[in-house]
Amino acid sequence: MATVDEEAADFRVALVLGGARSGKSALAERLACNSGLSRVYVATAEAWDGEMRERIARHRADRGEGWRTVEAPLEAADALADHDGHDIVIVLDCLTLWLSNLMLAGRDVEQAGATLCARLPAMAARVILVSNEVGLGVVPDTPLGRRFRDAQGRLNQQVAAVADRVILVAAGLPLRLK
Repeated sequence: MATVDEEAADFRVALVLGGARSGKSALAERLACNSGLSRVYVATAEAWDGEMRERIARHRADRGEGWRTVEAPLEAADALADHDGHDIVIVLDCLTLWLSNLMLAGRDVEQAGATLCARLPAMAARVILVSNEVGLGVVPDTPLGRRFRDAQGRLNQQVAAVADRVILVAAGLPLRLK
């Protein structure tokens, strides 16, 4: 019987979902490394404080050598297009931070999501997108929190619709959904 890693290896666009510290980024990076292609990491996090700078540094160190890192806190779809190629695999980590960056910048999140989803099927590179599944917890107690949760759920659905593979990761265990 094939493992999820083996089954997921045949994709053009893969979405890896999970909760915080579920292992979703590690799985995405492993899939990229196993592809044998040149690896590009599109990072959406911004280092607003010392703790976040440490997290980013730890992520970069954990990835190790062989990655080209592109920082794209707002222009993720453009970063994908700028680094497209048949011999490339791109990990975009993560859609959740990208969406929160867009919302805080006052951007049109529906349009940004539509642009991203329109671009994905046309990519020559393989693309692995990482996103949090935020709809499994309690209902946020603020209007902004509820708008974010709803927008994230819609974005995950849109990306899943265009992805060849969708994998949910919980407690480090991957479950292939599509």
